[in-house]
Amino acid sequence: MTPSLILASLALAVWLYLIVWRGGFWLAREREDHDLPSPPAGGAWPSVIAVVPARNEAAMLRQSIDSLLRQDYLGSFSIMLVDDESSDGTAAAARSIAAEAPRKMTVIEGAPLRASWTGKVWAMHQGIAKALTRDPPPDYLLLTDADIAYAPDALSRLVARAKPKGLVLVSLMAKLRCQSFAERACIPAFVFFFQMLYPFAWVNCDTARTAAAAGGCMLVDRRALERAGGIAKIRGALIDDCALARMMKFEGRIWLGLTDRVHSLRPYPHLGDIRHMVARSAYAQLCYSPLLLGAVVVGLALTFLAAPALALLAGTPALLLAAAAWALMSLAFVPILRFYGLSPLWTLALPLIAAAYLAFTLDSGYQHWRGQAGLWKGRSQALPARQ
Repeated sequence: MTPSLILASLALAVWLYLIVWRGGFWLAREREDHDLPSPPAGGAWPSVIAVVPARNEAAMLRQSIDSLLRQDYLGSFSIMLVDDESSDGTAAAARSIAAEAPRKMTVIEGAPLRASWTGKVWAMHQGIAKALTRDPPPDYLLLTDADIAYAPDALSRLVARAKPKGLVLVSLMAKLRCQSFAERACIPAFVFFFQMLYPFAWVNCDTARTAAAAGGCMLVDRRALERAGGIAKIRGALIDDCALARMMKFEGRIWLGLTDRVHSLRPYPHLGDIRHMVARSAYAQLCYSPLLLGAVVVGLALTFLAAPALALLAGTPALLLAAAAWALMSLAFVPILRFYGLSPLWTLALPLIAAAYLAFTLDSGYQHWRGQAGLWKGRSQALPARQ
């Protein structure tokens, strides 16, 4: 058997596994609008406090916070915004908005970052601590970001999903902006890769160990969070959403899905912006391990690059096997392209897009080696010792 035939066979085997046995991740069918949640029994809506960490987000606040203030939620709902040592007027902008809704919003001046904490988790910790001083404390915490906008019924639907089913965590993957060329090229693939890594069907299955969440929108049962040890238990997590999901899944059922009701306002106009987003946390996802980084490079090359290369360059029968693998790859990418309203022709670019993400991942390892890992808004996050 020739090397090209071996590679083509392996690539086809990988895609057969991904299509058939990887939780149907590629179908993108875990959607919050695919089933209509039921309102809480008896019409009693639990209390909710949104905790919003904000670092240099003055330009985003008006739209994101206004969307929270416009929620049609029938229960008690308020907002705790934590200004995380911003230098762009975020605190002033937040106080201006709070002055318009003093009974609904509180602005907290964040304390300096503590050692061993990552910035966002430290800000969330302060907001949660303040929320828990309320009498009575909230039933749920909506952990969200300052660049996320909500449809008016989003919170009602979140609670209607969580309360009747006893879910301890409900998370929606905010629909990311997909307007610039860089966004159209890379954003659907980003969600596709996330679903491949964490199949939502497995996340939502009680008996599966897979746990994940999307940090822009996480509704958390306050009592379950306290039983789990509180947000301080993940104080050093750079990928805090998935760390929280793993912690909460020990306490009960969790759910993660796609949505059209929650949107990210953050633009990624250039490929460099997306590179920075990925490089900030990719190496942390690999536990800062050079061995895992090497394995990911090999795995991405085999999964996304080998089949197209062999389909164009190899002879029969390797060419036929590689073409079949490439066809399966393209088929798998179509549902998320459709979700983002893009042409199926973007499937032709998936190998190049995957190559770009491979480069971003290598850059993440390089930034860690330089001591710049987790750089966000001028702050390098807490890091373990170099491997």
